[in-house]
Amino acid sequence: MMAKMNIVESPVLAAPQGVSIEFRNIEHVYEGAKSKAPTLSDINFTAKPGEFVALLGPSGCGKSTLLTIAAGLVRPSRGEVLIDGVKVDKPVTELGFVFQEATLLEWRSAIRNILLQAEARQLDKAEALKRAKALMIQTGIAGFEDAYPNQLSGGMRQRVSICRALLHNPPMLFMDEPFGALDAMTREQMMLDTQQIWMEGRKTVLFVTHDIPEALMLADRIVVLGARPGRILKIHEVKCPRPRQIEDLARPELQAIQQDVRELLRASGAFSRTEQ
Repeated sequence: MMAKMNIVESPVLAAPQGVSIEFRNIEHVYEGAKSKAPTLSDINFTAKPGEFVALLGPSGCGKSTLLTIAAGLVRPSRGEVLIDGVKVDKPVTELGFVFQEATLLEWRSAIRNILLQAEARQLDKAEALKRAKALMIQTGIAGFEDAYPNQLSGGMRQRVSICRALLHNPPMLFMDEPFGALDAMTREQMMLDTQQIWMEGRKTVLFVTHDIPEALMLADRIVVLGARPGRILKIHEVKCPRPRQIEDLARPELQAIQQDVRELLRASGAFSRTEQ
């Protein structure tokens, strides 16, 4: 069951300006009980205010770790993250976070799952309810306010998760492989919908993925990370005009980026011998 997303021009959805996110010399080493494992090495780049940046690389290359470092949930072993020039040294609160799984509470309805954000932040109840309903309209799930998670499709559950992440209207949104658990058709629709949400709000987005077409559809720039320890192999600028459609993936300039990314990952050892 898939709903068509609508863009809603409403002051209740007015977004603050996006922020810059700067990574300076980031390194991270996971320290286990008996061993150490380098996770990230020499990460240097800046996401500009309102920019959609994809972090693309193979599983285990530290993409998700980089998000948690930027969110102030994990400290880097070396280096620093600055948001609008201010060093991150504690958990960042003005942030929306969308995970691969929707992580909804099964005993709460869709709108009550969205309003968890308001309860945690002690937001004005009436204003939060108004914004939650507007977000449900925007993401195409209006009419399902009282539905419980087990009554929703995977795509609709993830839309609820996105609404919850946006409820407090943060200037930046982190998305950690949010479509990885969805079927192919639902994933395509979610890509189109996420693009529209971003175009309407222009938040700064860091989007983790290992899917090259997904990155090409959504990103202004693609930060390509090699196999662990993750290091930047290249940063591709995606100049294809918006709004992009699935058919645009066949454009020569996007095909060229896709081929280059595959060659970079192959050279870095990201693909197994059978995948080569």
